[in-house]
Amino acid sequence: MRKRHTPDTPAKAEPADGLRLINEQSVRDAILAALVAVILFAVLWAMASTLLGRIFPWMTLLLGVVVGLVVRRAGRGIDWRFPLIAIAITLAGSLFANVIVAAAFTAEELDTSTIAILRAATNMTWPVFFDEALSPVDAIYALFAAGIAAFYSQRRLNRTEFMAIRKWEEQQDKPEPPSDGHQ
Repeated sequence: MRKRHTPDTPAKAEPADGLRLINEQSVRDAILAALVAVILFAVLWAMASTLLGRIFPWMTLLLGVVVGLVVRRAGRGIDWRFPLIAIAITLAGSLFANVIVAAAFTAEELDTSTIAILRAATNMTWPVFFDEALSPVDAIYALFAAGIAAFYSQRRLNRTEFMAIRKWEEQQDKPEPPSDGHQ
């Protein structure tokens, strides 16, 4: 049976460890990984939907989970930027995925490829798409998916990491000691 309390002392939290955690964050990696995840998810969703002959709007919620976890893993973010990235990419990604799924279904009906349908889209066909293919339910799913993505996007810290960041922030807030002019 595992011991809950061991005589080992827990790791000490140092401000340098907090700085290391802050420096590990990567907005660029989070955005790139999330964009790749959205593209792959849209393609897989379109393939599954055309194979089964049904559109599953709840897949947008799964997209939110995927984007949130990808942003967490790739971005390693602990501040406010990463939930915002996850929200923005999920909202744009849900629209993108719905376009891909609708194009796949249209391509199947017209016996052509999805790429051909997407290439043939013009300024006159987009309003028709938004009137016929997107519904208020899709918008509700997209909003819920964005909330799910925001929830899953931030890095989960253990107690030592949290204390290290807190000590680093406290160190940043301290004023410099007054100098007497000597070096």
